[in-house]
Amino acid sequence: MRYLIVLGDGMADYLKGPLGQSTPLEMAYKPNMDYLASRGMTGLIQTIPHGMKPASDVANLSVLGYDPAVYYSGRSPLEALAMGVIMEETDIALRANLVTLSQAQTFEDKIMLDYSADEIPTHQAKLLIDAIKREMQNDRFNFYAGVSYRHCLIDKQGGGKDVAFTPPHDISDKKIGEYLPKGEGAQAFIDLIKKSQKILETHPVNINRAKEGKNKANALWFWGAGTKPKLVPFYEKYQLKGAIISAVDLLKGIAAGADMEAPTVQGATGNIDTNFQGKAQAVIDAFERGLDFAYLHIEAPDECGHRGQAQAKIKAIEKIDEVVGMLVDYLNKAGEDYVIAVLCDHATPLCLRTHVSDPVPYIIYNPRKETISDTKYTEKDAQKGEFLSKGQMLIEKMLEMSR
Repeated sequence: MRYLIVLGDGMADYLKGPLGQSTPLEMAYKPNMDYLASRGMTGLIQTIPHGMKPASDVANLSVLGYDPAVYYSGRSPLEALAMGVIMEETDIALRANLVTLSQAQTFEDKIMLDYSADEIPTHQAKLLIDAIKREMQNDRFNFYAGVSYRHCLIDKQGGGKDVAFTPPHDISDKKIGEYLPKGEGAQAFIDLIKKSQKILETHPVNINRAKEGKNKANALWFWGAGTKPKLVPFYEKYQLKGAIISAVDLLKGIAAGADMEAPTVQGATGNIDTNFQGKAQAVIDAFERGLDFAYLHIEAPDECGHRGQAQAKIKAIEKIDEVVGMLVDYLNKAGEDYVIAVLCDHATPLCLRTHVSDPVPYIIYNPRKETISDTKYTEKDAQKGEFLSKGQMLIEKMLEMSR
């Protein structure tokens, strides 16, 4: 038996905003998802537990069967795992975004222009983080380069545990003053942001980016603080040998913590220019190696949602649908029983450009248990189906449907 989850990060949306009374899921041409929805189980699933922030780390943990109330210790520690960072029990890991801040008379009046610095390429970002390390790394603060704008800071003194941080994608086009780190020990991180801007503003990489009309990666911004994660191996939980295919360190970190495979896909970027076909092939390769379970995470719709790019989000969903079609075709021809689920981890509405905690639409399909309807994979149609109150229930339902 093979199990496959295809997760389009942030696919769900609201019936308002740039598309009027439609959502990207309604407007996208997605015959493969709609086929599965018309013959499988559909509904809404609450991937974000009550009282927790609607973050991708929380949601993906729950969809993978890990109760965030038990296993969640922060986002950045999971990303640190993917980078090979060895954390001590007392360390605090933080995401360090390369961002674009505006010019202003005072630091607090600067505006968060771009949480990703135009999705800066990894090779340019590494040069900037290298400069940060030369000037700012010390016995307390260690910096690690990641992918594109996503990097890591380890606080060896654990000073970030009582500080409140705000994700930069939540404050696009807003003045940063009221969103700077707050709480005991916050000033050290504010000082790091200020110092990083002095180093980065005139770095040759940024001078060239400005000449090319691209946003400068002119500051670091910290968020997602947490302690060393402790996940139970996925095989121990479900007796399934699994792999996570993703371009982002968060999901690779979950894979490392859960003792799952995390193959690298050439050209996988986490954006709409990602190698969709290559990621689908990585799923096929995982099954061909004898694995039972594959979790395909595609970040593109979320990035489009954060940027308010309606047509790009529709296109990303259509690309994911092509991947679903390719994988269903493979599974049908492989001649082995399977169950496939399609869903998103959370909604990233175009009108808000950030995550929300609303339940999201899902599909679970087993070709041996088809029931034909006119259901499509949309937020509206999902309201007619079965409500799953916890993200962990998805895998439980998949296992149940395989019996």
